[in-house]
Amino acid sequence: MRTALIVPVRNAGPWLDRLLPALAAQTVRPDQWLVVDSSSADDTVRRFVAAGADVRVISASEFNHGGTREWARQQVDADVVFMLTQDAIPEPDCFERLLAAFKCPEVAVAYARQLPRPESGFFERHARLYNYGPDSRIKSIEDAVVLGVKTCFNSDSCSAYRSSVLEQLGGFPQDVIGSEDAYVAGKALLAGYKVHYVADAKVEHSHHYSIAEEFRRYFDIGVFYGRESWIDECFGTATGEGGRFVSSEIKMALQEGRWYLLPNALVRNGCKLIGYKLGKAETKLPNWLKRRIGMFSGYWVK
Repeated sequence: MRTALIVPVRNAGPWLDRLLPALAAQTVRPDQWLVVDSSSADDTVRRFVAAGADVRVISASEFNHGGTREWARQQVDADVVFMLTQDAIPEPDCFERLLAAFKCPEVAVAYARQLPRPESGFFERHARLYNYGPDSRIKSIEDAVVLGVKTCFNSDSCSAYRSSVLEQLGGFPQDVIGSEDAYVAGKALLAGYKVHYVADAKVEHSHHYSIAEEFRRYFDIGVFYGRESWIDECFGTATGEGGRFVSSEIKMALQEGRWYLLPNALVRNGCKLIGYKLGKAETKLPNWLKRRIGMFSGYWVK
């Protein structure tokens, strides 16, 4: 299979000392490597060009999580397209293991297991352990009865797509605030294809979000699910999954003797829930306010 790697970036300098060697060490090297740079102010472009990437520069205002990826997809010629973010560090066999998932003709999407950074704190670590378990799973639409919204869970931090299916589905959505990965996975499942979580394909990727950043992030997630109501209708609501996440977090804190983190967890998850509900009700909010409280503020500058 012919493969291509697409990496959207902006001021990626802090990660390149680890990312570039990790990409050079891959046991499967993509036939094409396209980097879409949103007008970085550091040496990101120079370093990617020196590493052999085809770098295209766009203005920061042009970037959209779905639209930019769709534009980039149309610039490459590949049977399978890998998607990676600048802060995700893949293990040497990551791409090889993702590519192997497509031996099954029904698989349209594959995504890797994300491991927390070595220096990550409790909340950052729990989020990765909860969402990315040690066991692989091939998901179909029939799994929605058990998995709910987790059926279409997917992450473009490190993922791969069958190009022919993407073309059939109309590609990535042109204008979304985020979660373009869940959007495509959901559409693929509804079309009868499968999504493969490949636990043996590993990538180091996690975020140390403050409580305020968690609020802003979940506001954007709420906006996405509010606008894409078909996901709730077909797979179940995200709030039910949120309840399971909170229970898991409390259990892990108690098991590790970190009971003192429970007040922080209560406030953190309360802010996430408020942010999510505000996001789902965003049509009632003025744009200036949405720019202030959302993580992807550029989305509201139209």
